[in-house]
Amino acid sequence: MTARTPNWLLLLTLVFAAPFCAAQTTADPVAVAIAAELDALMNPGVTTIHGARIALGERLHEFYSRREFRAAWSTPQLQSELLRTIADSEADGLNAADYHLPLLRELAAQVAAPDATATLKAQNDILLTEGLLRLAYHLSFGKVDAVSFDAQWNYGRVLPRTDVAQRIEEAITSGAIYDRVAALKPTHPLYVRMKQELARLRAMQSDWSAVPAGAKLEPGAHDERVPTYRARLVRSGDLAQAAVSDEQLYDPPLVEAVKRYQRRHGLMPDGVLGATTVAEMNVPIAKRIEQLRINLDRGRVVLHDLPERFIVVNIAAYSLYLVNGQDVVWTTRVQVGKTYRKTPLFRSEISYVVFNPTWTVPPGILKSDILPAAKRDPAAITNKGLKVLAADGSEVDPASVDWSQFKSGHIPYTLRQDPGPKNALGRVKLMFPNPYSVYLHDTPSQSLFERDERAFSSGCVRVERALELAERVLDDAPQWNPDSIAKVITAGQTQNVTLHRKMPILLMYWTAWVDHEGIVNFRHDVYDSDAKWAAALDAPFMLRAQPLYSAAPVP
Repeated sequence: MTARTPNWLLLLTLVFAAPFCAAQTTADPVAVAIAAELDALMNPGVTTIHGARIALGERLHEFYSRREFRAAWSTPQLQSELLRTIADSEADGLNAADYHLPLLRELAAQVAAPDATATLKAQNDILLTEGLLRLAYHLSFGKVDAVSFDAQWNYGRVLPRTDVAQRIEEAITSGAIYDRVAALKPTHPLYVRMKQELARLRAMQSDWSAVPAGAKLEPGAHDERVPTYRARLVRSGDLAQAAVSDEQLYDPPLVEAVKRYQRRHGLMPDGVLGATTVAEMNVPIAKRIEQLRINLDRGRVVLHDLPERFIVVNIAAYSLYLVNGQDVVWTTRVQVGKTYRKTPLFRSEISYVVFNPTWTVPPGILKSDILPAAKRDPAAITNKGLKVLAADGSEVDPASVDWSQFKSGHIPYTLRQDPGPKNALGRVKLMFPNPYSVYLHDTPSQSLFERDERAFSSGCVRVERALELAERVLDDAPQWNPDSIAKVITAGQTQNVTLHRKMPILLMYWTAWVDHEGIVNFRHDVYDSDAKWAAALDAPFMLRAQPLYSAAPVP
């Protein structure tokens, strides 16, 4: 093992992956008590210590057997440092009670007493160690098991399997537990900025009240509610504190502040204080804090080990970002799946681009949209610009088919739309392997990009400025530039272009984030996902179903 081994290996690998070692006897009374407590936990009916559930009994047994069951937290300074570390987890949106903090604080005074028994000291030591391991796990992998949360989720951190028992000993005995644990957290600016915003909102939580509703206010209006709106926007950071000559005037600086507020909440930035904007301002601050906690945990799941260059689709924000390093270098608006045809969350790699694509109607859309209309009038198929093709590729007259005989979208015909400006996929699609038949594509429905909420598709992601995205993904200016792409489009022939270097793509769901300018953004939970994540975030501790480590050992 080299000196460059990541810190997360120092705290995690042994306790979750090391081979079993037999217990060794010792004359140390605390060590004897630790061995007895851990042996008792191996019995099916014993699951708690002082009422706290022990979730990692086998891992604890392995850890202590490596050190002949000697106490790991032998000084008050070490214990105090760990308690401080655990308490700091609240700043990451976690619940310190998950790591036994209330009980550990009670035990701290008891074990310091002269008459503290070996058993009490042993129990305290075990709880301290499990608290550390629980916290290290959550910081490294996220608390919510994303795979159990969403069966479509196909990415999650898997660490190399390495035995670094001695380095864990060094981490504990060094006294630098706080720094070692802090090193487990994502370092991506998105995560760091959300933590800062969480602290800011919590600091003002006790002094936050609703603003008055009423008739909408246009710029230049006078209204007795204006001072309240002005005070709120100063407090939220959207308006600089400044003296005004007319307190009740909806003046230009306040209008600009409202536009800023609207933009960062995904609303049309028209500067009008209407019902929608006021309702957004009256979302309780506790709800905003919860959104940040949820999205910090999503960050712990996905913000480790990111590729250097990749695409992110934020479904909740209806946005696509091209990321290089830690910088967003290009962004555009997207349309995503309807609430009953959700765009799935997963990771893949864009491997090729198709210019002038044809569109083959998938079974789901065929069943729900095409067949009902065709049963009423077969001409509906032709009116949609579709051709009916037999198995041999020959074209079939829609009027010659009895569409009423089909009960599902699996029929002995293919319905296809030829390339062109009215094609459902527009002029280009970007393809990446996945079992959901989802991809990025252009669309003739450009006007829908002007809507605040854009859940219109059947699961695929419709991209504004899709040809520009294709150019950036191909990343070959001599061969693929605006002029050469325009020539291909004008020719009207379908053309597949394989990428020289595949582009990673992450389809994600962020309802809160802080952008590169330090501006916090919130979005509606269009898929009603946050409540489910919040419930899992506040649920009792459990290990995820997906393996934490790769099978092959690292030399």
